[in-house]
Amino acid sequence: MAGNPRNGRPYRRLCTQQRALGLPCWICGHDIDPGLDPRDPWSWTLDHAVPLSRGGSLLDPANARSAHRRCNSARGNRTDHRGQHVRSSRRW
Repeated sequence: MAGNPRNGRPYRRLCTQQRALGLPCWICGHDIDPGLDPRDPWSWTLDHAVPLSRGGSLLDPANARSAHRRCNSARGNRTDHRGQHVRSSRRW
């Protein structure tokens, strides 16, 4: 049985390289505090510009982005991250 590729050395190396850049969240644009607990909603997480479910590469550095855990989860597998906080009216 194959293991989870996110537990492998190449993925961890990509995460380390991306985190070392110290870039802000690519979704909201705010800085990411490197000292936060990994379970904190505002902690750093690796996001993929092209979601894996849409054919994005897990290990491609060009597809890797720094994001808050909260922003990454809210974006889901959508390719367009702009306008995600805008809710449409239920009144038509």
